[in-house]
Amino acid sequence: MRIIPAVTKNLLIINVLLFIASWLFESRGIDLNAWGGLHFFLASDFHLYQLLTYLFLHGSFQHVFFNMFALWMFGSVIERCWGPRKFLFFYLSCGVGAGLTQELAQLVSFMLIISPESGSLGLPDIVNIGHAYSAELNSWTTIGASGAVYGVLLAFGMLFPDERMFIFPIPIPIKAKWFITFYVALELIMALASPGDGVAHTAHLGGMLFAFLMIRYWQRHPSDTFGSSAGRQFFDSMRRNFERRSSRHSNPHMHAQQGGAKEKDWEYNARKKASQEEVDRILDKIRRSGYDSLTKEEKKTLFDSSNND
Repeated sequence: MRIIPAVTKNLLIINVLLFIASWLFESRGIDLNAWGGLHFFLASDFHLYQLLTYLFLHGSFQHVFFNMFALWMFGSVIERCWGPRKFLFFYLSCGVGAGLTQELAQLVSFMLIISPESGSLGLPDIVNIGHAYSAELNSWTTIGASGAVYGVLLAFGMLFPDERMFIFPIPIPIKAKWFITFYVALELIMALASPGDGVAHTAHLGGMLFAFLMIRYWQRHPSDTFGSSAGRQFFDSMRRNFERRSSRHSNPHMHAQQGGAKEKDWEYNARKKASQEEVDRILDKIRRSGYDSLTKEEKKTLFDSSNND
């Protein structure tokens, strides 16, 4: 847990603790989902805060396990790339966007249910009918972090499209962009073919849609805080660091310095050790706070190190 970045780690802890709490409260006849789950906006138990609280509640062990596994796997990478504040904003925005999309899908479903009996209806009529059945509509409740997690999954695919991933049970590595494309297509098919399977496929697609729109906006409006190149630099730096560690044991007798001068083994090793310690410190800072937390001097040191190696 110590190597997991702060926001991802705290999200994992909160989700797991609330799952345990909901299980304990349920055994005592208290349903946390009735309070924090996202209800249909025409239901009597709907509250605006549920657009956030529903993200931290799950219905089963499998539900919370797979969501948290994906959050750990992909969220750790994205947070290290963007830093904690941007990642938290992105995660919560995807979750709220997924919730709003689910509300819209439920509104369409409600209209389809009541339209055969009532004919053509205006929005005021739909609202009035909804209020009349507000108690029954409380059963339309959505819980789970899946919408936000799917947004993080899409972010990984957009930032690192050519990163190869091993996905069980596929025996060969697959590029992230094809993996994400497959998931989007699958969710779309499931949303159309299995609307009553108890899974909020529309919310998953909504989380991905909001993620796509945010990332495209940031890519078109780069800034020092929300630059899109930090993620690639993070991966490149980690690869270079691994390669440097693998080749540390080489021991040439003489080494060329800048300007053509020669230096002895101990001078070269001392200089490289000091340089490597500084690079390691910078990489540790990226792991803790993201690439955007680096000063200009630290970014230059990292860049110079990659060119010199």
